[in-house]
Amino acid sequence: MPHSPVDPADLTAALIRCPSVTPEEAGALVLLEGLLSGAGFECWRVDRAGISNLYARWGAKGAARSFGFNGHTDVVPLGDEAAWSVAPFGAEVRDGMMWGRGATDMKSGVAAFAAAAVDFVQQTPPEGAVILAITGDEEGDALDGTVALLDWMQANGEAMSVCLVGEPTCPDEMGEMIKIGRRGSLNAWLTITGVQGHSAYPHRAVNPLPAMARLVDRLSSHTLDEGTDHFDPSTLAVVTIDTDNPATNVIPANCRATVNIRYNDAHTGDSLTAWLQEQIDVICSEMSVTGTLTVKNSGESFVTPPGAFSDMVVRAVEAETGLTPVLSTSGGTSDARFVKDHCPVVECGLVGKTMHQVDERVSVDHIHQLKAIYSRILHDYFA
Repeated sequence: MPHSPVDPADLTAALIRCPSVTPEEAGALVLLEGLLSGAGFECWRVDRAGISNLYARWGAKGAARSFGFNGHTDVVPLGDEAAWSVAPFGAEVRDGMMWGRGATDMKSGVAAFAAAAVDFVQQTPPEGAVILAITGDEEGDALDGTVALLDWMQANGEAMSVCLVGEPTCPDEMGEMIKIGRRGSLNAWLTITGVQGHSAYPHRAVNPLPAMARLVDRLSSHTLDEGTDHFDPSTLAVVTIDTDNPATNVIPANCRATVNIRYNDAHTGDSLTAWLQEQIDVICSEMSVTGTLTVKNSGESFVTPPGAFSDMVVRAVEAETGLTPVLSTSGGTSDARFVKDHCPVVECGLVGKTMHQVDERVSVDHIHQLKAIYSRILHDYFA
């Protein structure tokens, strides 16, 4: 019986109707496993610490050429549900757009590749393996999602030669950008401690607020770098300053601030941590306060140098959209930061303008276009 092509928009809608807010699986991976196993993929659930993950492979284990895809079916919370103009998990189509949480980020990307992969292995079985590594923890702490999949792959002798990540990569127009790397992301929690006292007698207290003000000004005024070959300049943003002090006649003992640094390959998490500590030490010495620093580094910067893999993705995007995509390292973090330690990785996906927003939505035409791009990439890779 001839194979019936998989409609990626229908699959996107079915996935949106699974309310898989991190860490809930909500049927999304079960749905994908049913589709893939029915097309001859071997499937394994790689659940860890309450997080659901799916690994699927068509073709032989240890194949010389294995094309991998990484994506996620978990989504961020709805926010104010009353502000939505549609049912957030209804997958309603209106004016050529499909609406719902996860429509853009990134159930459409997962659906487009799954549809392309099923059609590809059914119609033109390749010499090699096609792999999907799908997590339910990209929008969460990301400790037991793609990391768990990669750990399981290593333990079981599974490998990808290259990997495509299906995150939204285009700012405004379909096909205008792919990602060949990402900036690093570091959060730092700063605490300055003085001596509490009466605001009428400031000489009997040590006020931590002026010290914190001087510190955050020193940090935010500093130029971290001027950019590198593949990256824009690094940035530091002060995102909060707090004392939790409701009284107007009390100088508080403590002041806390949080900064987020998005950094390029001129730095590492360790070098930035050392720099932050140096700045705290300077202020503490100057203003007779004490300071502490706590850091969480979400991922180092990385880049996959332009080459055969990125060129192949560019050609596929050009053929299907008529645009030559920019090779970018902009934006936030993604699970590509974990995959890059396993194999070369490139990100290619939809327009991301509404991701994480109320009334998240995606062009139905773009979903079909993305499937066509992924199909072309698969054919070219195994040609």
